[in-house]
Amino acid sequence: MKRRIIAVVSWVIVLWAARVFLLSLPYKFSGHPDTRHIFGTIGDWLSMVVSEGIGNLFSSYGAYIVGSFELLTAIVLLLPGLLWLLGLMGLANSQGARPWFHAYGGLMASVVMAGAVFFHLFTPLGIEVLHHGKSDGGSLFYSALSILLLGAVLFFINIRSVR
Repeated sequence: MKRRIIAVVSWVIVLWAARVFLLSLPYKFSGHPDTRHIFGTIGDWLSMVVSEGIGNLFSSYGAYIVGSFELLTAIVLLLPGLLWLLGLMGLANSQGARPWFHAYGGLMASVVMAGAVFFHLFTPLGIEVLHHGKSDGGSLFYSALSILLLGAVLFFINIRSVR
């Protein structure tokens, strides 16, 4: 019974995180003006605080790097579902795969969103992203914070089954 509850809670967290990651990909990979604003703001801050070279690199390539890691994380989180389906067809053995993928996928989600939360809190980007006079109402920050926390929950409720 406990394993079933952990599995259901895990899948709810996974579906939320994967939804956020996957729906942001078109913005990150298309050079969308909002994405350019976000990564440009952080890049300008990095230029002042760390170095101009790092800031310029982040402005130019940060969205692609972060988007790629988010895509990889979504794949890791969703892979147990694919393995389960392949198992039903007799093409894979998915026994015990879910806790492993969900534990480490949760850790990956927390790590990437820890970066997002940091940049929202400690750079001019802010909790509420303003671009061309429009506010996101803090939705990007709160989504990142929720995945940071829920990714940690996902890791901790599943890691015991991995050992």
